[in-house]
Formats: sequence, structure tokens, C-alpha cells
Amino acid sequence: MNDKVKTWGEKRYHSLDAFLKNTYGEKIYKLSLNGGMTCPNRDGTLGTRGCIFCSEGGSGDFAASPLLSVTEQIEQAKQLVKHKTSGQKYIAYFQAYTNTYASVAYLRKLFYEAISHPDIAILSIATRPDCLSAEVLALLDELNQIKPIWIELGLQTIHEKSERLIRRGYPLSCFEDAAFKLSELSIPVIAHVIVGLPGESAQDMQETSTYLAGLTIDGIKLSLLHILKHTDLAVLYEEEPFPVLSMEEYIDIVINIIERLPEHIVIHRITGDGPRDLLIEPKWSLNKKYVLNSIHRKFKEKDSWQGKLI
Repeated sequence: MNDKVKTWGEKRYHSLDAFLKNTYGEKIYKLSLNGGMTCPNRDGTLGTRGCIFCSEGGSGDFAASPLLSVTEQIEQAKQLVKHKTSGQKYIAYFQAYTNTYASVAYLRKLFYEAISHPDIAILSIATRPDCLSAEVLALLDELNQIKPIWIELGLQTIHEKSERLIRRGYPLSCFEDAAFKLSELSIPVIAHVIVGLPGESAQDMQETSTYLAGLTIDGIKLSLLHILKHTDLAVLYEEEPFPVLSMEEYIDIVINIIERLPEHIVIHRITGDGPRDLLIEPKWSLNKKYVLNSIHRKFKEKDSWQGKLI
């Protein structure tokens, strides 16, 4: 194991915690915010039902209410994490739906209110690569001169068959173009990937990871596929049951993916939270702490680390 990896500690990968502590000197918590936007997959532009796995909250089930102002949302979210931290720095995370899917005037007001808050160190925006017009990119570049901006893009998979199944709604070339343009503006790109999509093999998931390793991305979020109530994925699972990954299978795949990622890529997440009252499968994912500990233990048992197989 090289000296770089040793600085990551027990996790043996370049975790978000390690990155933030090395950069800012402390752990920084995300505050999930809701900009009150929708998505082209929901408003009729591309579709009306969203991605197949998307819940009513649009992946923002833990975000604050859009009825509150951005400042009110920040203050409310700070109260939710105050028992976890004594720090004064936070990440403003616009999470629900597609957070650049609005007029530039609306986005400017929203994002400036967040970035102007004295406790906000980073502005993180979850969006789609097909919702980054030249005008939006110019606004992001402007904001990035004030405080660091992160853009989180929902790729999920590189495989066309899976893309059609989940109704992602844009080609792989669109992701590549967005990642390149953001990189040109020195805006970090964090790719979202789902592990366990119906019909995908471990090899398929590894190919998505290898593809991302060759792009100019700065981070990756690995999420376990959650089958949630009131989604089209739940209907599919009921009508045409498909295999759901066991915890052991998931751990092996995640480690295999991370072994093939360059060490500069920050691992923002290696599992995910499904709302307890909505989760159908996999039930084992509810014990998040146990899953994380099991992943870290398996890394040590295998004497493995991020980038080992590059």
C-alpha cells in the first residue's frame, strides 16, 4: 500500500470525510435543500413519471420544504445536525429533482442566497447533464469565483439497455459533454452511479466505473438500488421480480469498482439511505452502519485499496 493510501486511514479509499478534513481542517456536513424545481422527466418535456426508481421526493426525500426560504431551510437543517458537529461550516446541497431546471434569474436568486450565508463553505447542486445551458454554465462559473461549486450529475449507468429501462432520458454523449464543459470551468463533477440495476451484471457495473475513471470527474457517489413504494420500479418488481443484490454481493462489487478508480477521485458515498417507511428491498440496507463497517472490514481482509488494480 502506498503512502498516499495510508493517509486515508481505515477506510482505504479517498473518502469525502478525508477530503474535507484535509481541505478545511474539519468534518463538514451537508444540508439538504429544496429549490422547488421539477424535472424534464416529470413535467412532460421528456416524460411525466420520472426515472423508474424515483420517489415522489425526486431523490430529495430528506430535503427541507421548498415552502421555506433558502435561509430558513439552512437554519432548519443546521438544527438537525447540530448534535453531530461543533463546526461552523456546511455544504448547501440542492438535492430534490433537477436543480438547474429553471430560469437563470430564478437560479441566480436561489444560489446567491445560499452561497452568501456565512456558514456555507460549499454549494453542491444535483442536476442532469441535459439541463446545463450556456447561460446556466456562465452563472455557475460566476458563483465558483465566490465559493466552491460542486455539480452532481445523475449518470447511474453507461449501458444503453439499462438507460432505457430507468428512463434516464439522455445519451451518454450528453454526460461526457457536460463533464468536459464543467471541467473547463474548474467546477468539480460528482457522478452518481446506481449499483444493482435490474439485469446488470457485476461486469456491467465495473464497466461503468472504468468509463468514469477515464473522464475528467472529481467524485463519485455509489448508491445501492433501493426499491421504494409508490415508484414504477416497485411495480416492475412486483410484476416481474428480478434478483436483488445481497449485502455480500454488493460489498464485493463496490470494492471491485473502487479498486479501479484513480486515487484523486473522491468517494462521496458507498451506499445509500432509503426512507424506512418506503423501502421494499433490500431490507439489509436499513442497517447502514453495519453495511459500512462490513465494507471497511472487507477492504482490510482483502488488503485492498482505491486504485489497486489500475
